[in-house]
Amino acid sequence: MQAYCVKCRAKREMKNPEQITMKNGRPATKGICPVCGTKMFKIGKAC
Repeated sequence: MQAYCVKCRAKREMKNPEQITMKNGRPATKGICPVCGTKMFKIGKAC
């Protein structure tokens, strides 16, 4: 799954994507940028 990396300022494929549910009940995905190692976060159901 792709997400925007704030540090690299580019869309990248997430490393180790993990499905989570936010406090308000909405689905989200979190992972790590493969280039810089920064945490990535994307709101919405994974495709």
